[in-house]
Amino acid sequence: MRTEKDISGCGIIGIMNEKGDAFSGEDVVVGICNMMERGNGLGSGYAGYGIYPELKDCWCFHLMYHNQAAKGETEQYLKDRFTVVHHEPIPTKNVTTLRPPIPALYRYFLTTDYEPGAGKEHDMILGCVMEINRSIEGAFVFSSGKNMGVFKGVGNPDEIAEFYQIPGYAGYTWTAHNRFPTNSPSWWGGAHPFGILDWSVVHNGEISSYGINRRYLENFGYYCCLFTDTEVMAYLFDLLVRRHGIPFELAGKILAPPFWSQIERCEDQEEKALLRSLRIIYGSALVNGPFSVVAATSQYMVGLNDRVKLRPLVAARKGDTLFLSSEEAAIRAACRDLDAVWMPKAGEPTVGRLGNGKAEEDTGVFGTEEQRYMHQLSGVL
Repeated sequence: MRTEKDISGCGIIGIMNEKGDAFSGEDVVVGICNMMERGNGLGSGYAGYGIYPELKDCWCFHLMYHNQAAKGETEQYLKDRFTVVHHEPIPTKNVTTLRPPIPALYRYFLTTDYEPGAGKEHDMILGCVMEINRSIEGAFVFSSGKNMGVFKGVGNPDEIAEFYQIPGYAGYTWTAHNRFPTNSPSWWGGAHPFGILDWSVVHNGEISSYGINRRYLENFGYYCCLFTDTEVMAYLFDLLVRRHGIPFELAGKILAPPFWSQIERCEDQEEKALLRSLRIIYGSALVNGPFSVVAATSQYMVGLNDRVKLRPLVAARKGDTLFLSSEEAAIRAACRDLDAVWMPKAGEPTVGRLGNGKAEEDTGVFGTEEQRYMHQLSGVL
């Protein structure tokens, strides 16, 4: 039995091959299990991208059911709104050390009548997830992207990996989490990663701005139903990056912005005006409290700290593979021979891009995407 708690809590790790080459989930399992002392057995999980190549054009809903009535009502709801291409129980293995109750776990591969990739289709999926989670008692959608899936539960990371047989999947991006809950209940839906569409987020720390962030998100149709503060992070990334079209580098300056005193000392007047505008327009999206997160989509993997780096985050690279984690030791457990290791700065995202072949750390100098957004923003101020 563990007798000590790491004062910085939970363990997180993300691994992305930017060329899109798939690798076994075993690598991320080895990395997260190197940080066992960061959890207490009350939650762990994984997200993999590129894991459903034969059904890559289908939306895949992972659902947990706590009663048979919820399953029947949800399946009818899905049949009324989608074409159900395939559905089945999520394959699992009996792990005797996992404590009951374990919900029934199913996955559904779905298509819609909307044009693939259109904003209306994404918003329809978002609305369906919110409606199921809010309205059908005992049913929760915990993964809803294409060619990706979230696998999580109450247990240690080795137990959850064995339960879902994570090493049997192959994907080009993996994230994982080992939880040490401090102020929210331990249950299967409350484990990390949290996801919406193809977003997944793993988080170490505490979001003390959860209340205002949650109320802000409700204005845009996002509702928190999973009783854990991290849920807002997944929705904030989707709102800012997908719906508002904000590049990651600027999204980082919204979620973990410079202090007002830092903004006032900024010598570049255009940059200063932009940072002030972001603080004013997106003040309710500011995430307060100590945190480090790894967020992923089908195209990106991003690491971000709070603005004074109260939680650890390490980045590393080996060839075309980007690593992000709470600890360098966890990265080296997955890959011993690294080309580079660095510590991302507070509030500045480290971004991996599929097909880009390199990771970029925000240097504070606005690039092309940022300049485009600055011109768009200046047109509405």
